[in-house]
Amino acid sequence: MPQFDASQVRRYYDRQTAGFVALGQGGGEGGIHRAVWGPGVTSRAQAFHFVHDRLAELVAGLATAGGTSRPPHVVDLGCGVGSSLTYLAARVPMRGTGVTLSPVQARLAAARIEAAGLAECVTCVEADYSHLPASVAGADLAFAIESFVHGPSPALFFAECNRLIRPGGLLVICDDLRRSVSDPRADRAIDRFRQGWHVNTLLTHQALVAHAEAAGFVHEQSSDLTPWLEIGRPRDRAIAAFVAAFGWLPLDRTRIGHLVGGSALQTCLARGWVGYELAQFRRTC
Repeated sequence: MPQFDASQVRRYYDRQTAGFVALGQGGGEGGIHRAVWGPGVTSRAQAFHFVHDRLAELVAGLATAGGTSRPPHVVDLGCGVGSSLTYLAARVPMRGTGVTLSPVQARLAAARIEAAGLAECVTCVEADYSHLPASVAGADLAFAIESFVHGPSPALFFAECNRLIRPGGLLVICDDLRRSVSDPRADRAIDRFRQGWHVNTLLTHQALVAHAEAAGFVHEQSSDLTPWLEIGRPRDRAIAAFVAAFGWLPLDRTRIGHLVGGSALQTCLARGWVGYELAQFRRTC
């Protein structure tokens, strides 16, 4: 059984989204995932959109290879405030559907889509990506950026993706994966990360691929993005000092739990206990 059910994950994002948008690495870009300072990146905006640009290349390839005038349908499984889909739809021909558990995020995403003038080709629905409503049409590409870890069951996630994604279509997951290490310190830090960030599913790379293959996907490629993350920034060190001083107090975890979890994740990434990977799969059956 998952440690955090859908209602708990929903409340977590309802409470924290405003702060994530205002203070997160996405900054003025409006997103709530991490910046990746990969090859060729020279600005924060480029770092924030590094994963988006990889997705844009895939969507453009689908549009070229499709042999039809129908633009590819792209589904964001855990779309946050819609920044990923609006970025993609402004650059490549596509239709997009975002899925989020959070009504707060759904409202913000709808406003972002409208403001970008993309309401005719992009929409956001409030739903659970493990139990998608029938209104979500089949996808040529589906992706999950930092949302897979919240799911209650990897088997259920991949089974639903198999139902959603058309044969030959793509699934892209960008998220934290556990490294194969045996260290009690790693276990303690990972537990703090899981508790603070409402994480249910933290797999190894091998387990992720195994679950995907069992559900009819073939693993095409993966990239380890960990070396290009920002770790140990001044604000991260300040948060770590705060957590070290006050994290043990019986405070309301809805207020500081995400700080405890984020600080623990920084430790895990720095020490190689957790990695941040971009994995690509294709539905074969």
